[in-house]
Amino acid sequence: MESGDRYGVAGYGSGGDGAVPPPPSHAPSVGPPPPGAPLRAAAAALLNLTGLGLGYALLGRWGRAAVCWAATAVLLWVALPADPDGVPAGVLVGYLLVLVLAAVDGGRIARRSAVGGAWRPGLAVGLGVVLLAVPAGGAVVYGSARDEAREQMLLDRLAAGDERVATASGQPFEEAKGEYGKALDVYRALGEDHPGSRAAKLVPDRLKAYYDAVSAPYAKKRHCEAVAPLTYLRTLPDSVDKKVLGELAAWPDTPLADSLYACGVSRLGGAGSGSSGGGDGGAELGQLLRTFPESASARRVAPAIDERIKDQVAALKGAEPCTATEVLRGLGATASRLPDDSVKKLSADADEGVVDGVYACGVDQFKDEKFGAARTTLTDFAATYKSDGRVRQARNIATAAEIADDRPAAGKRLPPSKRPGGARMELVISNDAPNTVEVLYTGPVTGTVTLRACAGCERYSASEGPRRACKASGRNYPKARLQLPAGEYHFLYKHGTGATARVDSYSSGTRVQPGYTYTSCTYVIERSPFGLDLPLLPDPIQPVVSPWGAGSSR
Repeated sequence: MESGDRYGVAGYGSGGDGAVPPPPSHAPSVGPPPPGAPLRAAAAALLNLTGLGLGYALLGRWGRAAVCWAATAVLLWVALPADPDGVPAGVLVGYLLVLVLAAVDGGRIARRSAVGGAWRPGLAVGLGVVLLAVPAGGAVVYGSARDEAREQMLLDRLAAGDERVATASGQPFEEAKGEYGKALDVYRALGEDHPGSRAAKLVPDRLKAYYDAVSAPYAKKRHCEAVAPLTYLRTLPDSVDKKVLGELAAWPDTPLADSLYACGVSRLGGAGSGSSGGGDGGAELGQLLRTFPESASARRVAPAIDERIKDQVAALKGAEPCTATEVLRGLGATASRLPDDSVKKLSADADEGVVDGVYACGVDQFKDEKFGAARTTLTDFAATYKSDGRVRQARNIATAAEIADDRPAAGKRLPPSKRPGGARMELVISNDAPNTVEVLYTGPVTGTVTLRACAGCERYSASEGPRRACKASGRNYPKARLQLPAGEYHFLYKHGTGATARVDSYSSGTRVQPGYTYTSCTYVIERSPFGLDLPLLPDPIQPVVSPWGAGSSR
């Protein structure tokens, strides 16, 4: 370099007119950083951390600033409006990474560059610190908005649970149980998983309404219908925190005990049907005595059954003894299987009433001309209660009922319970049939006799029967001798062993008068080969005028 030359920067100035060239836009890529670089770097980094790209803007790096603006715009687009779940973690991590990279990059550029303009690095640092409050405040505001959105979401869930309860309350419990369960899941989740939320604070009131809806049949005094929902409510503390349920946890005990008692008592003596529902009360009363043995309702069971038994025993003297007897049977069966000794012993009282009831029922059936039913009832009575003093009379009424079933006149009055006094007339019944014959009779006295089959006897035609029956010389006909008081009698001849299905039983009636002996002959006539009905035979019992009277049967 020639002497006298001055140092200068190549390429600056023009034409030697002495003008001062402008400063460079950024620091040279080599050499020491310009004065104040650390403060400038801190300012640029802080301004970029705001998410507004201001560090790049002050450095004149508009492209990089646009990237920061785009990242912030994407974050706002994803985050707003506030969602209960907040910003997805991936988006948030990505955005924070962009801010950190922008801060580091902005600091690096500011440290190596001489920034033009009259800005003060210290003031820029202070501005950066102040502007950091923008994203921090935004995060706080967003968090509040997110919390409100979460509260609103929980309130919406609460409302959905309320709607399920409202829908279920209009249906029978068994059909609505699923909806009730889903509503309970909502309340339980709100109370246990979000205890501090506004929705959770409303859960106690909602649970009270829930219990009211489920137990509505109890409030309406439909006790049998209330048992299932109240039993369900009683199980809820097993699945729901008792702190959430509060006093409701123990509430169903008393209503359930009351309902079990009322329902069971309403069904006492039943046979599985009726207006009050199926069953005889044993299931409900048994559940009451096992579940709440010390309750006031449990203590009422024995007196209630005892009172019902006494009522039905009294009803045996009324118009429907058969119905009362069946109720007594049910009461005895129910009492015998209940888990309480004071109740079990009541079954003996019911069983004693049943004995009287069966007899009263058979008598009532006879009076109502239900002769077949009366015969069955009283025959069973005589076979079952052999030591009862009414067995003989029960058999007599059963015999009269069997006769009356074929000859209604025999059922106009009950057989006398005591044998009449006075003279007796003899009735001799002979059997001219090749099969055994059972003779049933009722009148002033009632009874039965059986005649064995007549060996060698044959069937007669309809025309020859009255002429030849019981008149064969030298034949020993099986006979039965009855001593009968005077009065009107009804007879039923039942052909037994040796007879075919084509042999009919035959009934008849006659009046026995004092001063006579009577004979009767039973025999069998052949049916018409064409199946034609035969004419009725004459009355089989006749007073004796000659050694043998003209009697016949078929």
